[in-house]
Amino acid sequence: MAGEAGVFSEEQFWEACAELKQPALAGADWELLVEAMGLRFYRLRDQETGLYKYKVFGVLKDCPPALLADVYMDLDYRKEWDQNVEELYERERNGQTVVYWQVRYPTFMSNRDYVYIRERRELDVEGRDIYVVLAQSTSHPEFPERSSVIRVTQYTQKLALMSDGRNGSKVFMDYFDNPGGQIPTRLINWAAKKGVPEFLKELVKACRNYPGRT
Repeated sequence: MAGEAGVFSEEQFWEACAELKQPALAGADWELLVEAMGLRFYRLRDQETGLYKYKVFGVLKDCPPALLADVYMDLDYRKEWDQNVEELYERERNGQTVVYWQVRYPTFMSNRDYVYIRERRELDVEGRDIYVVLAQSTSHPEFPERSSVIRVTQYTQKLALMSDGRNGSKVFMDYFDNPGGQIPTRLINWAAKKGVPEFLKELVKACRNYPGRT
């Protein structure tokens, strides 16, 4: 959870670093879902919602961590490469970066939107740079719910990146998203199984095509 001021704790950043170096999969029924793009995708059923939490570990080639972190944080650029974005922008409020993100859904379903805080830090761990981005859903009076869009209130994401020693990134990502509404749980889980690897595939393409990359 976020701290009292709505920012993330030091412990949360260091926990992401620790998982990047040593995956924390013991003691729970994490299931290896798929291997793709040099990454291993695991999932764990959330007993409360019936949905899955996801963890991703591995190496993305030809995407240095500093560049990958820049692309991940660049919302204007994401609107160019992510075809699912309907609306996306951020505002600085009380020392926090608050993001509004509306996602396109199929024509027979309502779009979903998110209001979340996020923070990026660069940490020095034993002489190596690790880039960490944390995000978590929140509420803010400047971003009221819209009648035609379903607000996602359960969303968390952790991303940690470091050099693989070549020109790529060693990656850890932890992700949970409950889109709400009347979508059957099995359909949500199927879409996430397909969507998480697809998002990372598009992220790699965006990294390789990032304006100004040398």
